[in-house]
Amino acid sequence: MFCCIFTFWFLEFLKFVSALKTTNVSLCFYKIADDFHHDGDVMIGAFFHIHTYYTEYKIPHPLYPYQYMDNYLQYNFKNYQYVLALVFAIEEINGNPNLLPNISLGYDFYNVRFTEKDTLKNVCFWLTDQGHENVFPNYNCDKRNFIAALTGTSWTTSAQIGTLLQLFKFPQLSFGPYDPTLSDRGQYSSLYQMSPMHKSITLGIVSLMVHFRWSWVGLILPDDHKGNVILSEFRENMERKGVCIAFVKMFPVTWTSTFNKLWENMDETNVIIIYGDIDSLIGLMRNIGQRLLTGKVWVMNIEPHITNYADYFMLDSFHGSLIFTHRYRESFQLTKFIQTVTPYKYPEDIYLPKLWYLFFKCSFSHIDCQLMTNCQTNASLDVLPSHILDMSISEESNNIYSAVYAVAHSLHQMSLQEELIHPHENGKVMSFSPWQLNIFLKDIDERGNMTLGGIQKLNADYDILNLWNLPKGLGQKVKIGYFSANAPKDQQLSLSEKMIQWAEGFSEIPQSVCSESCVPGFRKVTMEGKAVCCYSCTPCADNEISNETDVDQCVKCPESHYANAEKNHCFQKTVSFLDYDDPLGRTLASIALSLSALTAFVTGVFVKNRDTPIVKANNLGLSYTLLITLTFCLLCSLTFIGQPNSASCILQQIIFGVAFAMALATVLAKAITVVIAFKVTFPGRMVRWLMTSRAPNYVIPICTLIQLLLCGLWMATSPPFIDQDFQAEHGHILLFCNKGSSVAFHCVLGYLCSLALGGYSMAFLSRNLPDTFNESKFLSFSLLVFFCVWVTFLPVYHSTKGKVMVVMEVFSILASSAALLGFIFAPKCYIILLRPDKNTSHHIRLKTHSQSNKSLKF
Repeated sequence: MFCCIFTFWFLEFLKFVSALKTTNVSLCFYKIADDFHHDGDVMIGAFFHIHTYYTEYKIPHPLYPYQYMDNYLQYNFKNYQYVLALVFAIEEINGNPNLLPNISLGYDFYNVRFTEKDTLKNVCFWLTDQGHENVFPNYNCDKRNFIAALTGTSWTTSAQIGTLLQLFKFPQLSFGPYDPTLSDRGQYSSLYQMSPMHKSITLGIVSLMVHFRWSWVGLILPDDHKGNVILSEFRENMERKGVCIAFVKMFPVTWTSTFNKLWENMDETNVIIIYGDIDSLIGLMRNIGQRLLTGKVWVMNIEPHITNYADYFMLDSFHGSLIFTHRYRESFQLTKFIQTVTPYKYPEDIYLPKLWYLFFKCSFSHIDCQLMTNCQTNASLDVLPSHILDMSISEESNNIYSAVYAVAHSLHQMSLQEELIHPHENGKVMSFSPWQLNIFLKDIDERGNMTLGGIQKLNADYDILNLWNLPKGLGQKVKIGYFSANAPKDQQLSLSEKMIQWAEGFSEIPQSVCSESCVPGFRKVTMEGKAVCCYSCTPCADNEISNETDVDQCVKCPESHYANAEKNHCFQKTVSFLDYDDPLGRTLASIALSLSALTAFVTGVFVKNRDTPIVKANNLGLSYTLLITLTFCLLCSLTFIGQPNSASCILQQIIFGVAFAMALATVLAKAITVVIAFKVTFPGRMVRWLMTSRAPNYVIPICTLIQLLLCGLWMATSPPFIDQDFQAEHGHILLFCNKGSSVAFHCVLGYLCSLALGGYSMAFLSRNLPDTFNESKFLSFSLLVFFCVWVTFLPVYHSTKGKVMVVMEVFSILASSAALLGFIFAPKCYIILLRPDKNTSHHIRLKTHSQSNKSLKF
């Protein structure tokens, strides 16, 4: 496919080169006037730019590479479509019996040069007498009816001509892009702009930038008032849409070589917006093409006019460009008309012979430079390459067509009104002054909108075209989408991305950013002193995510969720508590049950051996009470394991506090009993009645009642409740029992420690009792361990959270219960089960006698 395209391009190039073959013919080719005419009852002046004669700047030679010409005549045949649109509209009107039936339209064409002097000179020639070399102001020697002037495409041309025509209130219709300066009725009261006021084109271009995520783009604008206005609109829309301007380059309308600095820093971005009218962009487009600035996506409001001579490069700077064109109704009749145009059909036309000579092998007569008839048989304008003459109707041609019809309809209305007032004689042409036509052109409002139907449309719709120009000269424009500012916001822009051919060097959608995109899990941080599009990427904070690119702020996960390691997604946290299925919970529950079983075993041993001396000597009732209470202490640890609920949270603290208070009170009672029993052995002591009245046993209910009161106050004021901890463990929601009142919890625990300390003090007082009553030693050891366990528990409790805190509390319960059980009952069980010989009355009396002798010696 590529080889076929190359062959076609190469043959076109050879055809063009072979056309320019002799010097004599070239003289005829370069002999060209600036005007031609077609007579009619009323005349329309047309001032278009078709050719340019360069005399100051060196232009690349069309035949020899790397050579230049000091004088060069360049044709812009793309603009020749304007002439064809004018001729077609006039012929169509002249052939319509219902529109201007007795009046024929004619036209005077003048080529517009780039100098104001030549432009105004042509206008003066038109207004006075074209047959004279000198201008006679205010005189019309031919007495012809001039009706209106068509000007464009540059606003400067319309403004220059308008300044002169305004002196005569002469109607002027501009078919170029809308310009707010020309809408000043105080300065141009007779000038009407055919193009609508395109207020939405900057919004459309910026929307395209947003669609492709192009946040770093360049701007090239003409250095005039219109460029400044459009720059302000671009800045406003870009700032609102988050697009940054990499650079702004304002170029002069008159292009010179001194503006090479325009190309500095052009590599900062891959996407560059060019905005302007055809005339102001001619020099810029030519310079871009000569520099072969490939690898850029040009976004433009007009189609680049590719030069009409072949060069020596297949690549084109504008291949892959995106062009915004105003959507309008195409005239298929005009396209058909262009196919029928020949230089023999329109002999007055000065451009058709040049086209036929260049492309259809015609020749000129050496005598009068008239075109000969030795041309190709299939000669037609529709076979010309699109970069020479495009068959698709341009917006400017459509505006010219509408302008001619606007003049015709206004003239028709004026003639009908004049006929009613002053009936004309047969065949007599109506006489009028051009300024009278202004009254009937009022339907063209000050915003430049043609309102023959009375409809204004400020926000025009735009077609988006993609230029396929590889190899250079192909010049195919493909519609890839549209933009409509009147549509809902999410439907304003529509694109078919698969149809787009990108610029050379891009195989996919180009990137144009100041900084690389911040991937999900990161957020943008603006760099100080730079545009907002230039930023660095920083990871999201803990438990925050970003699941899109280039976010400004990370989003915090809900408390019930946690951020994954990549910080781009929130996951549901799992509820965690000390469960029986947990290995740690299973272990603690097993220990609690084992110790409870051991306590029951000890109780059974004591019940079985209740008549033995060692059991009788250690207060059987208090021992039973202590063993039963320790069983409750051990079993209460099971309430800390499993999923918490309101009942378990309250019961675990009440059972814990009351059971341990009773256990410690029992130990205290045993210690008091030992002390009293020792003191009763001495006659005359007043405490003998304490032994017989069992007064120490009342310590148990009293101490337990005090603990019950403390727990009652706790439950009444701020009872424990179910709580959740979202932060203690990553990815988990810890479900636990909150103690409620911390003061009440510490009071309960402090009361237990005070009982343990009191029992330890009483046991310490009986440390020198005979071996028969050696239970005091084990009581002191057990209470000392109990006190140490719970004093150590407090700092650990305050420094841990979640399951660890619960585990520590369960461990402390089990450890303190095991200490009471082990130190108090283990020695007794050892004697009962393993040394029964020591559990006799004889052994006790012997040991007691020996211990008494030691006490007397001491």
